[in-house]
Amino acid sequence: MNKVKASLFTVLLIVGLILTGCSDASQEGKSDEPTESRNPTSDSAPDKEQNTEKEMAAYYFTADEGGSITKIDANTNQVDSTIKVEGTAHNVQVSPDGTMLAATIVPKMDHGHGDAMDMDMPGTALFLDTATNEVLKTVEVGNHPAHIVFTDDGKYVLVTNNEDNTVSVIDIASFEVTATIGTGKGPHGFRISSDSSTAYIANMGEDTVSVVSLKTMKEDKKIKVGKAPVTTAISSDGKTLIATLNSENALAVIDLETEKVDMVPVGIGPAQVYLDGNDQFAYAANQGTEENPSNTVTVVDIHSKKATATIETGKGSHGVVTSPDNKRIYVTNMFDHTVSVIDAEQNKVIETIQVGKTPNGISIMN
Repeated sequence: MNKVKASLFTVLLIVGLILTGCSDASQEGKSDEPTESRNPTSDSAPDKEQNTEKEMAAYYFTADEGGSITKIDANTNQVDSTIKVEGTAHNVQVSPDGTMLAATIVPKMDHGHGDAMDMDMPGTALFLDTATNEVLKTVEVGNHPAHIVFTDDGKYVLVTNNEDNTVSVIDIASFEVTATIGTGKGPHGFRISSDSSTAYIANMGEDTVSVVSLKTMKEDKKIKVGKAPVTTAISSDGKTLIATLNSENALAVIDLETEKVDMVPVGIGPAQVYLDGNDQFAYAANQGTEENPSNTVTVVDIHSKKATATIETGKGSHGVVTSPDNKRIYVTNMFDHTVSVIDAEQNKVIETIQVGKTPNGISIMN
């Protein structure tokens, strides 16, 4: 009986995460123009100095499940624009060169309300120009696309298809799906090794991470990590794997040579995790549930395998990313519709930004 109850709990948890956020305009040519601008000089012709500043601008982006992508100026933390999409934006990532934004879009059922996701229809990967917000391409992938990640060499984008138990591999040169690879049950968040050779995909529907080779385009093996892994992180040397375990309120730190798993307690219902550029601290965003949201980020020292700080954020902390210089941490708060900007030295929120409805994934220009 206990096993039955545990299985039922896991299934309900997974469905809840999928529907509430856990990691494209549905047709190419439907331009997603910005509907909001907070540039005070937008009505006047910019001078040469202003043009130079614009060219050097850096942004971070949130995937808003309410049907938008929010673009935020990383220098001012002001919303630059809100890009409307047709469907539910689930996850985003900026390309390694910073010129392109990729997003997963889940279609919505049209019953007059436009607020329900249709998981039986193929989703899309949406590609935008980060400077102009122009739609570059939409690519059909599998059912309920979850996370989307570029390889560091810029050759491929991978998309996990949560309902199909597959990952789609998109060739950036052609914007075509060149491979569809089987994974474990309920593939969701993932990261790719720095040498662009291997993807580590968290399977929400089971207790494993799929190790996928981008050389053979096949799943090499599965690693048991713990209950309901939501997403992963991988160290730059490829030796340490990290996974959030939603059902265990823990972070799994895995030695890839031995596959030994160390559990580090974090907050309630961890969703995404991000490893800083120094491979020292992992930041776990603790979402909880919509009925009982959590509102913290746990800082975990990967070397000591201990939590070193707990940072209070908004309700439903979900997506997390650090700035390229590791000085700032950005966290989406799903149930407050905000982003928390955290000072990494002080481990406290220094600014809160209102974004689109139910922000999920987040990504920043490097």
